[in-house]
Amino acid sequence: MKKRVKGIGGIFFKSQDPNATKNWYKKHLGFNTDDYGCTFWWKDEAGNKCSTQWSPFKKDTTYFEPSQNNFMLNYRVENLVELLDELKNEGVTVIDKIEEYDYGKFGWILDLDGNKIELWEPNDSAFL
Repeated sequence: MKKRVKGIGGIFFKSQDPNATKNWYKKHLGFNTDDYGCTFWWKDEAGNKCSTQWSPFKKDTTYFEPSQNNFMLNYRVENLVELLDELKNEGVTVIDKIEEYDYGKFGWILDLDGNKIELWEPNDSAFL
């Protein structure tokens, strides 16, 4: 089986006050925060520059639905469309929509516990 997930693309969670949370992490843990949270840069096995996003969301966000949890993980993948087709054929719950931006394509699935998982085929060069 070919590699499906290449790494963690993001950690997203609900917060009572996202700005206060970002400021706390900046002050106490040294996160380089911006409007979206904090981007961590690293290199993959081939030496390509890659990113992982950390972002607090407003407590009332609907972005994690249909999951009822206060968090959502994002995984970096290759060939998103093909992977979603394969997962659907394997009986995985796939949320039937794909969104495309200059920084990559996004699709969503639900895991066994009903957690919404975001799959991202990244274009890291859009951030450079």
